[in-house]
Amino acid sequence: MNYGRIVLAGVVATVAFFVSGFLVFGLLISKYYAPYPGVYRSLEAVQAHIPIGIASTFLALLVLAAIYAKGYEGGAGVVEGARFGLLVGLFVVFAVVGDEYVTLNIGRRLALAMAAGRLVDWTVVGMAIGLVYKPAAAPANRAA
Repeated sequence: MNYGRIVLAGVVATVAFFVSGFLVFGLLISKYYAPYPGVYRSLEAVQAHIPIGIASTFLALLVLAAIYAKGYEGGAGVVEGARFGLLVGLFVVFAVVGDEYVTLNIGRRLALAMAAGRLVDWTVVGMAIGLVYKPAAAPANRAA
């Protein structure tokens, strides 16, 4: 594994995560959250917690980049990254969004919008990781 590239992929993925998340969740589907003020924090309250969110997201994406590196099969970076991101997105949709729909008092429309948004968001993150991560060069075998 190329640890320097894992860290770089984690940084780039973090930027991609927040840009994609802002576009999808902050602009495209934010209206679906409005009916649930008792469930979700206000914008002001969210902003007070931003440092924790950035740090935890970066750490999570470092882990994700390491998982990608362990399973890297040598394909084209963006394509393999998109495939990886889509799988992560499907995991998040079924494990997190499905659970949130069951346990939180939210409507079906919001849950479906969240599911679609998560698929897009994690696919973009996977593509960012795939574009950046490159395996470490294999040491040359020297004949004695």
